[in-house]
Amino acid sequence: MNVLVDTSVWSLAFRRRAHQLNPGESAVVAELAELIREGRTRIIGLIRQELLSGIPSTAQYERLRIALSAFSDEPIATADHEAAAKAANACRAKGISASLVDILIATVALERSWLVFTRDPDFQAISKVTRLKLHKPRN
Repeated sequence: MNVLVDTSVWSLAFRRRAHQLNPGESAVVAELAELIREGRTRIIGLIRQELLSGIPSTAQYERLRIALSAFSDEPIATADHEAAAKAANACRAKGISASLVDILIATVALERSWLVFTRDPDFQAISKVTRLKLHKPRN
């Protein structure tokens, strides 16, 4: 099954140095590497934009941009945005507030029957209102 990898996971792998990671974070990066080897990783343009935003130097930006160029963006259709709005409304009705970006990520995964690999707790909350399934590192 394909896995839509959230910004929080990509960021550990591409924006942090290995020696800065704690054991749990290292396990997440190792799992991402395995998913990449298996050809199961997916990304959308908003995640790419989040990753590339806030990079302090042009050289760092270019290194990350080039590394991410190995991954094609999943196209987002009008129906995805409409489904995301519906999911956001359902979450709000249950007292769950999540960012529009997180709701769109969750909805893209749901609409394609993918898992989401994330460290962001908002996705756990979203999964309580939707059928969203989260990917966990294998040990």
